[in-house]
Amino acid sequence: MKLRILGALLALAALTGVALAQDYPSRPIRFIHGFPPGGNVDIIARLLGAEMSKGLGQPVVIEAKPGVAGSLAAEFVARSDPDGYTLLVVPSAHPAHGGLAKKLRYRVVDDFQWISVASFYPFLICVRADSRFRTLTDLIDEARKNPGALKYGSGGVGSILHTTVELLANRTNTKFLHVPYRGEVPAITGLLQGEVDIVAVTTGPITTRIRGGEFRALGVTSTARWRDLGDVPTVAEQGVPGFEVISWTGLAGPAKLPGAVVARLNAELRRTVAVPEVKARLEAMGGDPRGGTSADEMRDLVASQFATWSRLAKDAGIEIE
Repeated sequence: MKLRILGALLALAALTGVALAQDYPSRPIRFIHGFPPGGNVDIIARLLGAEMSKGLGQPVVIEAKPGVAGSLAAEFVARSDPDGYTLLVVPSAHPAHGGLAKKLRYRVVDDFQWISVASFYPFLICVRADSRFRTLTDLIDEARKNPGALKYGSGGVGSILHTTVELLANRTNTKFLHVPYRGEVPAITGLLQGEVDIVAVTTGPITTRIRGGEFRALGVTSTARWRDLGDVPTVAEQGVPGFEVISWTGLAGPAKLPGAVVARLNAELRRTVAVPEVKARLEAMGGDPRGGTSADEMRDLVASQFATWSRLAKDAGIEIE
């Protein structure tokens, strides 16, 4: 009898999920993100939302809940009803912050249903154009000879620009002096003014300035060379095998979203990224739109990066409140 009741309940839950998916969406959808309006994540959220609303047949409303490297927004979405109407536009800062944070009020991987990545971004290890360092190998050799003498700028403690250089130091048994700034652009300015020796930055804000002769890229953090700077070797090519740090922006929801709703959102995001105008905008921002990923692929990506940053936090003794 108990087995029959359990079977009936499971069947009812499945039918309820199917009914929800058939009606979905029937009202406006909220895209929540945790960064200031006008920033990279906000721009991508609005770009995706505007196009996805056409296919979904409902408005997509963008809401910024900035604070604590995006974790306030992540917590809000993790605690929302899993009905597909409250979603998180999430960047790679999510697993990076989660790996370094001392306390979080959500589980970085398991409290979310991952939907798809929209665009990927590598980082560039850069110096000023007049720097004495011509290659990444030159830089690493100097850091080994004089531990802590070379300074690097970042967008702040716990930012992925900070952890990227710390990961490089960890993998090469070197040490650099961290100089945090209030954002990526101020860190680039600090490099230009000679306050620091190197920075790790996203491709968007610096590629044009590299071509213009202000900066030199010593290495790219992806496993393959970057399409816009094909003459810049990867970090892995320069004696750091297996090194990879990829930034990305994608879409997630609360855990336990019905599978049919996840499939609908995944398909719609894939369609959106393939729209020529959207693809061109993402590429103009320095991104690499790949037509979307599966929900499982995105989950694996988040879990892998969370493990990487958690190991770094332990090995390098980095911890943030």
